Amino acid sequence: MPYPDRPLRVALLSYRSKPHCGGQGVYVRHLSRELAALGHQVTVFSGQPYPELDEGVTLEKLPSLDLYNDAAPFTAPPLRQWRDWIDVLEVATMWTAGFPEPLTFSLRALRELHHRRHEFDVVHDNQTLGYGMSRLHAAGVPLVTTIHHPITVDRRIELEEARGWQRVSKRRWYSFVGMQGRVARRVNPILVPSRSSAADIAREFGVDRSAMDVVPLGVDTRFFHPHAELDRIPGHLVCVASADSPLKGVATLLRATAKLATERDVSLTVVSQPKRGGPTEQLVDELALGDRVTFVNGIDDTELGRLLASAQVAVVPSYYEGFSLPAVEAMACATPLVASAAGAIPEVVGEDGAAGHLVPPGDPEELASAVGDLLDDETRRTRMGEAAWQRVQERFTWRAVAETTARRYTETIHGPHRSTTDSTTTPRSQH
Repeated sequence: MPYPDRPLRVALLSYRSKPHCGGQGVYVRHLSRELAALGHQVTVFSGQPYPELDEGVTLEKLPSLDLYNDAAPFTAPPLRQWRDWIDVLEVATMWTAGFPEPLTFSLRALRELHHRRHEFDVVHDNQTLGYGMSRLHAAGVPLVTTIHHPITVDRRIELEEARGWQRVSKRRWYSFVGMQGRVARRVNPILVPSRSSAADIAREFGVDRSAMDVVPLGVDTRFFHPHAELDRIPGHLVCVASADSPLKGVATLLRATAKLATERDVSLTVVSQPKRGGPTEQLVDELALGDRVTFVNGIDDTELGRLLASAQVAVVPSYYEGFSLPAVEAMACATPLVASAAGAIPEVVGEDGAAGHLVPPGDPEELASAVGDLLDDETRRTRMGEAAWQRVQERFTWRAVAETTARRYTETIHGPHRSTTDSTTTPRSQH
């Protein structure tokens, strides 16, 4: 397998890169840092929210109109601030209930890189999958694409939850998914984080399996590691998930917590910011969990690592994950894990009962029972935590991700992509 024989100039694209919530910003930060540590020159092109990046990585801002910012979402700026036809397209799509960012970012990136393609050896798209990306690929620009999972899964789960006009609104919001499928079938190679995700992308987007390579994600063990100096808080659970997304199963966890609260002293911290007055806050009130559930957001990796390391149990209650960084981060902190047997989670966690316990998604009774059993068994918690930390060291490091990704860059630069062995079987190095 070829390895770069010289430093590469990499343009890493991400249409939105929220630093501490959602996988895209996390992926961009850690991959760019480790590529730079290997000697490559990395420039990140991103729309808002912009990523936090480490020293040695350059950020090039490709600003959108930021129509979904936390302060004033779905608010268009004054007409005098619109810059060009892409801005018009962005606002028009929002006004008609669509989500424009993947398309509009890809068009801005196409325009920028058309004039600067001589500055980069390879372009790496982090799941934008807009028409601008297929135009770059068709123009002969060496392009590598990461797809974490097909958004069709998110769409299907949200449509199942929606009622009445909500279903029409959700269908329009997710209309960009058709574009992503068409672009995915045109680009090559595609990096995916798990075999489960590869199978889903092949089924949902119609992508040939030979176009995809499995490159698991990593965890930053500078922050996520066992903290022997911290005492575990009795009965304390932690979940890192988007609180209002049905896909993440937070409602299931809240119902399980309510059941546990009738039997024992238990508390839950959810690392997320639920919508004020939204479905998650309403459910907390309905279940009378106001004094047991805390939501935190905006914490850095140091704080998150310590939070995970101080919990007795971490929970990933998702209905689907293409990989699950929260699961790996909890495992890295030697925190016993209870997680859904859904998507790639079993692939990440490994044998049921070793590094984590797997339960059916969407079943609060099963989830409460599994968490309660762990809270009652200190010996088992210790054994699972040690196994989890060992599994992370063996399989999930960002240095290994960067080394494998750089090899894919070289293959792409020097010729047509040929399918290679999944890197899950041959981890290269460890921190």
